[in-house]
Amino acid sequence: MQAHTKKRPIDTIEVKFIGPIINMARAIEALKPMGFVDTSDSVAWREAYPECSEEQLTGRALAGARSREGLTQVQLSKLTGIPQRHISEMEHGKRTIGKKNAKLFAEALNTDYRVFL
Repeated sequence: MQAHTKKRPIDTIEVKFIGPIINMARAIEALKPMGFVDTSDSVAWREAYPECSEEQLTGRALAGARSREGLTQVQLSKLTGIPQRHISEMEHGKRTIGKKNAKLFAEALNTDYRVFL
């Protein structure tokens, strides 16, 4: 039996339009005063690093989240109970993170655990 999962509230949306290209700039300008941002020139982060394996990408996500919070590997180790050398190996793609560790990192780094999977 499948368990009901709690969905996180979303405070942003993505809007896509189909229409004449000639009107695209006008549509973008009309939406800016309402708080919308044009992301048509952005690239998905996984596409930005095609040379990286899945482990390396999740390792970079871990290193980035840790850096964003201003933590060293030693500090993160103390917060999570995960040995510092394991954190280093995870950040360098030499060790998988796993769901249990992802949840520990997510709590310590104020993010969603799925980022690390």
